[in-house]
Amino acid sequence: MNVVIKVNDEVKQKMIEYYKDKIRDKKIPYVVFQAKDEDTVITMYESGKVMFQGTSADVDAAMWGTFLSDTKEEKEKQKEKDSIYHNCSSVGSDEVGTGDYFGPIVVTATYVSKENVKYLEDLGIRDSKKVTDDFILKVTPEIIKKIPYRSIILTNKEYNEKYSKDINMNKIKAIMHNKALYQIMTELKPNVDYIIVDEFAREARYYDYIKDVPNIQRGITFVQKAEDKNLAVGAASIISRYIFLKEFDKLCDEVGLPLSKGAGSEVDKVGEELVNKYGEEKLKEVAKYNFRNTQRILKTLIF
Repeated sequence: MNVVIKVNDEVKQKMIEYYKDKIRDKKIPYVVFQAKDEDTVITMYESGKVMFQGTSADVDAAMWGTFLSDTKEEKEKQKEKDSIYHNCSSVGSDEVGTGDYFGPIVVTATYVSKENVKYLEDLGIRDSKKVTDDFILKVTPEIIKKIPYRSIILTNKEYNEKYSKDINMNKIKAIMHNKALYQIMTELKPNVDYIIVDEFAREARYYDYIKDVPNIQRGITFVQKAEDKNLAVGAASIISRYIFLKEFDKLCDEVGLPLSKGAGSEVDKVGEELVNKYGEEKLKEVAKYNFRNTQRILKTLIF
């Protein structure tokens, strides 16, 4: 599948920043960059057009196309359509850590009854990327007293053992989401209007990723930017980030270094310190080894 959108300068810069660690080295005439993100190849042209190629091209393009394509009227219609996911009883799941070189991947599923919607609204619960870590550290202990949840933690050592040509990041995410959702649905047996997952892959591809696992949770509604539309997903995002922060601090203590979050240049610097202190093998325990940071840290990338 091929999808082409046109972006303005603001969105262009956001895309360059977002894909900077996935950009291919080869230079193509009239192309700003070409990146590979899981199943999708993204090509940005100097004209402002961006081509997405792959099975999930429409999902990836939608993340950026809405910046330009939605008129005020269309946004209002979409907002009204999405409102059904807000004031309802639902189970939702979300993940953090997939873009961080250090720190685990955490997936959490929460059950939010309709009666608890206002409680989370009053707390200001939303996507964890849109609130501060200080807010998350303060509010999460209160949330988990009232909101049932199940979390799955995948250390980077486990990630490196699982990651391969046949098992990419999206497959790992799908397996973790399925496990958390299956646990909370079978253990709590909640009466819900929706089971919601943020659409990081098309529905058919998601179920293809998990076809070989023993227990599969069905009946999922896949929603783009679900963490902003459904409080169960929003709460899952907050709790996942809270667990990630706690695990990240433990990792810093373990290696005796102030590790950096994300996958930027600061990460490379501390990665070099880590290798100097412990050797390359330590990266395979505490970092996502397939990230381009590893090549930069080990000085194997040609600039």
